[in-house]
Parts: sequence; structure tokens; C-alpha cells
Amino acid sequence: MSTPVLPPLRDMLASLIAINSISSASPQLDQSNQPVIHQLATWFELLGFKVDLMPVHTTHSKKLNLIARYGEGHGGLVLAGHTDTVPCDEHLWQSNPFQLTERDNAYFGLGICDMKGFFPLILEAVKPLLSQKFQCPLIVVATADEETSMDGARALVEAQQKLGRFALIGEPTNMKPINMHKGIMMERVVIHGSSGHSSDPSLGNNALDAMYYVLGDLIQFRQQLAKQFNNPLFTVPSPTMNLGCIHGGDNPNRICGSCELAFDLRPLPGMSTENLRESIQKRLALIAEQHSIDIEFNPLFPSVEAFETPAQSPFVQYCQQLTQHEAESVAFATEAPFLNALGMDTVVLGPGDIAKAHQPDECLPLSRINPFIKILQRLIHHYCITSPNVQTT
Repeated sequence: MSTPVLPPLRDMLASLIAINSISSASPQLDQSNQPVIHQLATWFELLGFKVDLMPVHTTHSKKLNLIARYGEGHGGLVLAGHTDTVPCDEHLWQSNPFQLTERDNAYFGLGICDMKGFFPLILEAVKPLLSQKFQCPLIVVATADEETSMDGARALVEAQQKLGRFALIGEPTNMKPINMHKGIMMERVVIHGSSGHSSDPSLGNNALDAMYYVLGDLIQFRQQLAKQFNNPLFTVPSPTMNLGCIHGGDNPNRICGSCELAFDLRPLPGMSTENLRESIQKRLALIAEQHSIDIEFNPLFPSVEAFETPAQSPFVQYCQQLTQHEAESVAFATEAPFLNALGMDTVVLGPGDIAKAHQPDECLPLSRINPFIKILQRLIHHYCITSPNVQTT
């Protein structure tokens, strides 16, 4: 079997970086990821992958997931990543963020490490392995909107998409395997009181006064969570709650008629976001009753559950063996809990550095490219080419 001719690795990286696939809650910034998906589909089809495109219903524009399969059968390995990027401040970059630039022994460009650059590395890794017989499939998943709503990953779960047995997500982790991270909830509390002249409090119902009790109760709840839940494998071992922003009232001599609070809560593995929201709702309902005021409570976006693949998982152990690093935890959220929900042992492992992501001059060190390609090749060989008994260990 002749080796298919793909563009050189650098050209593939440059092609993806040149495509604006920013996802944003702001419709003025939000872009479709379809051009990225279609480019990836062309390359994977060239290698003989069967490619399916999944429409993803998002708020602002039409988006797609890509599912590319090579080989038949059950089990197998999933290599997953997202095709969108965060917005950027072009004036803070030393070079054009949409043009791949090489300097200081690194590639620079928006999404090079987080995480468009992952897909050309997969293509480069699998190309020389295609002459061998695949006992189990290799599945590449490229998703939409990870940086905002995670709608692409949610669509996979809603469809109960049949993928593989083990999954690796190529988010930037400094070549270290990650088997757990906290979840994230972003919530909003809106208190609707009634305004009136400040000279007589009986003329209204002050929403700011009620918010004082809400703040106190949430702080108390945060302290309770910190006492009840603890995981020393995290740098910050307890769940956290950040009271992020508050707005209310319009003038010092008017009773505050409305007040709004937004906060985030980051639960540990084993904590349910649904249970946390129910607990908060009950506490707010009691305050609303005590102060005869209306309190509205709703999420700013659907929550992401905490993620954990047990350290005893054969997949975690093999990733540790390949990287010579013990599996760790991270503070940022990924699509891993959604892949776990589809029945896969999942590890987050990529060549980039999270400290360079979401920053001007995002980069990927050249020194990590070939070592990471070799890791991918060993994973593919182990889980797709050798005996299928490996897949159900």
C-alpha cells in the first residue's frame, strides 16, 4: 500500500491557523468552524478514513463535529480535540495570530497549542502506520465550541455516539497525562425588589438588602463545601466558589429595585452539579420567603461536570508509561467528562503549555513535536494494531 501524499506538517499547521474559527458568546466575534472541519475531512479522507460530519446546533452560527474512522470492529482508540479558538487581541501579538510564524524554536499562531495543532500531529503520526493491519479502529473526533458552550461534545453525548474504548484529548498539558479536573458552574442570582424614595423604606423592598443575606449564605455554603469535600491531588484541594460580579440599583436616593450577582463554582470529582444547584436553590428560596422578595436563579451556561478516570485504569497506566510522568490533576475544564459519559477511559495529554493558551503569542515548542508524534504512534499501535484483547483490558 503506497503512502498517501499529505501536505508537509508545517503547511497543514499553517492552513488551520489561517482559518478564523473563534467561538464566542458575542455574535460579533463568533465564527463557524465549518472551514476547519472541511479541511480536516479532506486530509483524513486522503488517508482512507471514513469521515462523518455531525451538525451542531449553536446560538450564533452553523457548526460541525467531525468523526473520522480508520479500521473496523469494536473498541479502539479515540483521539479528540476542538476546532475553535478563543478571541484574541491582535495588537498585543508580535506577529499575525492567523499566520503561522516560526521563531525562538517554536511555532506561533492562534490555536497552535489550544488546540488546532493537535490534528496535523495525528495525521503525521498515523501516516506511516497505514501499511499495517488495524485490529481495532482509530477514531478522530474534532468538535465545535469547546471554548464557549461545549455544544459539540454535548451533541456527541445526546446522540449517544458510538466511538471507542479509550480516548485521548490533546489539550495542552506539557506532555503530562491528566486524569482528573474540576467541573465548572457559572450561575446568576437576580433579586427583584421594588424601588421607592429612600426617605421611607416602607415605600419599596430593597433588593440590595436581600442580596446582603444571599451573599452571606453563599459564603457560608462555600465554607461548608470546603469542610465536606477535599482532594489533596488538586493544587487547591477543595471546591471553590468565586463571587465574581454584582450590579444593582441606579441612584443613592432610590430604594434598589433590582440586584444581580454572578458567580462560579468549581466542584471536585464525585460532586454533582445538579445536586449543588438544588442545594443553592433551596437556600435562596428560604431567603426569598423570609424577606418577601422574588429571587431568580439560573445558570449562565450549562455546567461541565468534574472529570476523573481512575489511576488504576490500564489506559492511564499506559499513558504514564509512555510519558514517564505520573498522572496529575489540572484546574481547567475539558471535554473529558463528556467522553467518559460515553463509556471511555479518558486521558488529557498534549504537547502544548496551558500557560501559553488564551494568551498573546500562543506557541508550541518545536522540540515537543516529534516526541509527541511518537507517543501518538505508540498509542495507535498498542490500541489499534496489536491484539484486540488489549481493547477490553
